[in-house]
Amino acid sequence: MERRRGFSDSDDVSSCCVANAMESPLSPSPDFAEISRLSDALELIFYDTSRDFDFFADARIVTASGREIPVHRCILSARSPFFRNLLVSRERINAKLELREVMKEHDVGDDALVTVLAYIYSGKFRVSPKDVCVCVEEECTHLGCRPAVSFMVDALYISFVFQINKLVDSFQRLLIGILHKATADDVLMVLSVANMCGTVCESLFARSIEIVVKSDVDTITLDKALPHQLVKQINESRVKLGLQSPESFKFPDKHVKRIHRALDSDDVELVRMLLKEEQTSLDDAYALHYAVAYCDPKTTTELLDLAIADINLRNLRGYTVLHVAAMRKEPNIIASLLTKGARPTDLTSDGRKAIQISKRLTRAIDYNRSTEEGKATPKDRLCIEILEQAERRDPLLGEASVSLAMAGDDLRAKLLYLENRVALAKLIFPMEAKVAIDIAQVDGISEFQFNGIHKYKAGVRRTAMDLNEAPFRIQEEHLTRLRALSKTVELGRRFFPRCSSMLNKIMDGDDYRDIAQMGNGFVEDSPLKRQRRMELEQVLSKAFTEDKEEFDRSVNLSSSSSSSSMGVMTPNGKLLFR
Repeated sequence: MERRRGFSDSDDVSSCCVANAMESPLSPSPDFAEISRLSDALELIFYDTSRDFDFFADARIVTASGREIPVHRCILSARSPFFRNLLVSRERINAKLELREVMKEHDVGDDALVTVLAYIYSGKFRVSPKDVCVCVEEECTHLGCRPAVSFMVDALYISFVFQINKLVDSFQRLLIGILHKATADDVLMVLSVANMCGTVCESLFARSIEIVVKSDVDTITLDKALPHQLVKQINESRVKLGLQSPESFKFPDKHVKRIHRALDSDDVELVRMLLKEEQTSLDDAYALHYAVAYCDPKTTTELLDLAIADINLRNLRGYTVLHVAAMRKEPNIIASLLTKGARPTDLTSDGRKAIQISKRLTRAIDYNRSTEEGKATPKDRLCIEILEQAERRDPLLGEASVSLAMAGDDLRAKLLYLENRVALAKLIFPMEAKVAIDIAQVDGISEFQFNGIHKYKAGVRRTAMDLNEAPFRIQEEHLTRLRALSKTVELGRRFFPRCSSMLNKIMDGDDYRDIAQMGNGFVEDSPLKRQRRMELEQVLSKAFTEDKEEFDRSVNLSSSSSSSSMGVMTPNGKLLFR
């Protein structure tokens, strides 16, 4: 990738004009109090949504998450030549700028965008939202963890695109000051963006590439993260420093490359054929590591089902497959590995377990996101919960619920109970249910058609079945479906005991039908029914967090014990973001 040229700061000209004016004996001395009030007023225009200031906005920026931020083209144009050139060609009223149109090379977060826009309006940094730059790891200082690095990298790139040189310089200095605390994989992200920014980030680029050259990052990871020219530069530097031999450029060899290409195409059958033809095994190719890092979760599951690879094998960097899965933060993959025997207690070469990796990569604001409005559990939090439960080595399977016990040996009644339980789990715990269902491969089995969700009670007919089918055929399908659903429920109890306990209470309680109607388009006319539904929703919302309260308290205590735990520290020890 060709590195971009630097740009001139639009503030330079205006600063010179102000300086020359102040030298004139006729010009009044600056009133810093008035300037401060002006800054506050402009900041209020951007932030105070309670007074309908967005009514005066004549443009909107649409973020990657779909959020629309109202802005004022006259202010943006006055402060940034980028906006001055861009907005002049847009519609005069309510123009929309899709952020992806201008941030094509790097995805940026909403919080970093708001911080940069606030600076454009007010000329000062605004305190960032709580926990944006803080990870979930209790022992972390939050100076070089992924949330802090990612926030500053996003803000740096946004400042570069918007041509705000002063901000670029500030974030460049901050990043240089914390790079030694960041992981090598996070430094790769910094290096990639510094390369995009060109000459204005020369210092950051040089420091980042120096760290990567001396790191243990392998060629495959470099190829996935950086342009080819940069990978070549890093490898040549390593050879000059004696850190690797020229022959290492050939890794992976052609047989390994063929396996990786087959995985890239999600073709596990081709992988089978290559294993028969070549002298390379899945372990030789670190195929599980590769699939977990870069391939579709379904491909990873199919590769695991071959059962011919060491699931606890370490790659050249000392990472097990579970360590790599924790970096990817895909709950389906993490749970699949654990069910196949991956050890959650294995340490990396620098002494981290998979759960510590996952926590260090997760923003506290995402982990603590409220579920009171019925939103699905965030994926980041789900990964941590799965790993926490695996470390406890206590699946908490418990006793079967009353409904299942009532079914006794009645195969059809057991199947109905499991169908209803899984359907209810999909309704109120969608993310957790999806993980269990995907691993158990329930969706791959033909589902019996039931008339909605029904509670099991002895002696009551639950559904109409085709009695014209041969009895042995019904029995066969029952058994296949029963095994898959039973595995789903077992996985749910193992990894999500909180959800499983709540489902037991609901399945065996009197609220079952009321809760089931929540997902069936039920229209409530009665105020009493509406009130009851609200009560049930509150109970369900509480279930999402009640077993995490003690853990959350420990995180908060750890965070409050150090001022740095609530923000990003500058190299000279000042707190920049809270």
